[in-house]
Amino acid sequence: MKYVIIGGVAGGATAAARLRRQDENCDIVLIEKGKHISYANCGLPYYIGGVITDCDRLFVQKPEAFSRRFRIDVRTENEAMSINTEAKVVIIKDKEHGTYSESYDKLLLAPGSSPVRPPLPGIDSEGIFTLRNVADTDRIKDFIDNHPKGRAIIVGGGFIGLEMAENLVHAGWSVSVVEMGEQVLAPIDYSMASFVHQELADHGVRLHLGKAVQSFEKIGEAINAMLSDGQRLTADMVLLSIGVRPNTQLAKDAGLSLGKRGISVNKYMQTSDADIYAVGDAVEYAHPITGEPWLNLLAGPANRQARVAADNLVKGNVETYEGSVGTAIAKVFSLTVASTGLPAKQLKQRGIAYASSTTTSASHASYYPGSFPLTTKLTFDPKTGQLYGAQCIGHDGADKRIDQLALIVKRKGTIADLIALEQAYAPPFSSAKDPIAIAGYVAGNIINGSMPVIYWRELRDTDRKTITIIDTRTKEEYALDAIDGAINIPLDDLRERIEEIPHDKPIVLYCAVGLRGYLAQRILLGHGFTDVRNLSGGYKLYASATRTSWSTSTTEDQPKAKAAPATMLRLDACGLSCPGPIIKLKETIDSMAEGSQVEVTATDPGFPRDAKAWCKSTGNSFISASEEGGLHKVVISKGGTPPAPPQATAPQRNKTLIMFSDDLDRAIATFVLANGAAATGTKVSIFFTFWGLNVIKKEHKPRLKKDFFGKMFSWMLPSSSRKLHLSRMSFFGLGDRLIRHIMRRKNIEQLEDLRQAAQKAGVEFIACQMTMDMMGIAKEELIDGVTVGGVATYMQRAEQANVNLFI
Repeated sequence: MKYVIIGGVAGGATAAARLRRQDENCDIVLIEKGKHISYANCGLPYYIGGVITDCDRLFVQKPEAFSRRFRIDVRTENEAMSINTEAKVVIIKDKEHGTYSESYDKLLLAPGSSPVRPPLPGIDSEGIFTLRNVADTDRIKDFIDNHPKGRAIIVGGGFIGLEMAENLVHAGWSVSVVEMGEQVLAPIDYSMASFVHQELADHGVRLHLGKAVQSFEKIGEAINAMLSDGQRLTADMVLLSIGVRPNTQLAKDAGLSLGKRGISVNKYMQTSDADIYAVGDAVEYAHPITGEPWLNLLAGPANRQARVAADNLVKGNVETYEGSVGTAIAKVFSLTVASTGLPAKQLKQRGIAYASSTTTSASHASYYPGSFPLTTKLTFDPKTGQLYGAQCIGHDGADKRIDQLALIVKRKGTIADLIALEQAYAPPFSSAKDPIAIAGYVAGNIINGSMPVIYWRELRDTDRKTITIIDTRTKEEYALDAIDGAINIPLDDLRERIEEIPHDKPIVLYCAVGLRGYLAQRILLGHGFTDVRNLSGGYKLYASATRTSWSTSTTEDQPKAKAAPATMLRLDACGLSCPGPIIKLKETIDSMAEGSQVEVTATDPGFPRDAKAWCKSTGNSFISASEEGGLHKVVISKGGTPPAPPQATAPQRNKTLIMFSDDLDRAIATFVLANGAAATGTKVSIFFTFWGLNVIKKEHKPRLKKDFFGKMFSWMLPSSSRKLHLSRMSFFGLGDRLIRHIMRRKNIEQLEDLRQAAQKAGVEFIACQMTMDMMGIAKEELIDGVTVGGVATYMQRAEQANVNLFI
């Protein structure tokens, strides 16, 4: 029997070795386009950054050694050009000796994928790279070695892009990441990605989210990248990490069946031709949960597919492939980010009913040194409890937890199955209640109804006048920062102060991560309150997810450190979660003399920001902050600055605009004013009423059932902002199109771009409930991010503003 394999690396090389182990007497020919047949492409960023110093260690098998050990005819720098399925012949182009043909009895395709390189102006300029193989690595490494400590733009915020960002920062480069989506790391949900955004910013990486590169321009040694918002970034090097495309052309030309994006295979990894099998990046296979074919561009599944295919090539179709749930993990500076299965956003896109839970626990017993917080998000069926997916983020322990969760997801297990898992426990490794056990218990409470929850987006978009928000944290935590409109009743005071809580509104409880909020919830439910919900993930998740910008920490941003005193106190707050480090800091500061300094070491990643806020409110001096290996060190001097005045006494600088008109020119002016005000750090609110609601209508709206008057208004009014007319000189729409054309010619942002920029700048959009009811407009017809409120909402914003404009 003669087997020909097209493609090496994870799929092809693994299949070749497995074939030899199964059949000592067969002939095996391995065709590989490049110079290398088996290398650790996931390790390439770490070689570029100098973490891995010996390039040879990236080669799992070299062609000569692989050929000798497994008696395989390895042909590198040979490219398969076409396949004649009837004659069972592959036409191959040898780089040195030209074209020849190779016959086969059975054929395995492992062609892999190629990096996306869009046809943008200037994309072929010197200094613009992609990273996919060893040759790419050598070019980038050589460039970096010859341009030490330069500026880099990474286009794409996926796993490879962020690993390269980290390694370039370690190599002394200034790094900017441009990502067209609203977040980095698409496989995880936005709320979890927000922690990664801050981690990147803390290490000096500048994020440009929701923006696309439109062109490149080489000027001297520098490269200019023009972004979709008109911003220009300048760098010495650009790395394209936009994604990859499966290499399917060879299969397509051979007449093999293709799916939406990849080569179609059955459960035996067999293509539409019985004698041809396929594995790896170019293959699409049904997802175990959704049943929909998808591309899974990961090394682990490629190796698994190769083993299944090799067994079936030799023995007939006896082994089946179970599919992959996309379990992935990455290191982003001090964070480990891991995911498996389906995140909430994908479940929502597919119309699958789901619930979620977010918990934060210590990676191991908090009293044992080296304990770090680990945040876990689960998505699951709200009725059956089937576990759909999981995400873990933390400095330690995310890897082993995601592997356990992946097993439950892949086998279509439930939250009950997760709770029943048994983990090894000793203080250096875990807690008596492991983080994923805690996650399971919380999810179970959501399913059985004992812990009704509200999610961060729901709370963000809820009119504060319609609910009572109670912060159950300590008064010290509350003083650092809190959710707008919340009142502080610490958990331990709740029973004594229960009479202060009104019964006529729904109640939302929150604490730092959710536990104290849950305990308070049980107390209130036990005292006759009925509509009580706990904020899932607590304040830490809410604050991170609702942050609209991420401050970039650089050495220039740090305050100039005062000379360290002869003796500096050192305080170990590792393993403590908020408010533990702040409480210990306060106790220590209280016992110190004026001008003395203390260095606090904590594992809570939010502690440096909390400490800076605490210093401002207490009159102490924040000297410096640093991070290494997940340990955050903060130096504080007692006294030295007057405490900040209470927030209530600060002069109001807010701005409020009423958008009454739907004229195109007036709408543009409104958002120009709003963006200008927001750029100065001012809180801006726009109240859309009557015709102004047309400015914030979706272009593509869901089909909704309306009464006669609602239908009438829908027919008579503009369907979206793109249908608005000028207040003068519209000329039956000609003037409208002309003004938009002139704006494009002069590189002025369109109305829709200005509107989006306003939302990103934190401008609050409020739609008038009364007008919506009268005109039959549903919230589902409005763009995302709009809250609904009444006159009381507007008046409350107006009272806090020093400017109110009616447009």
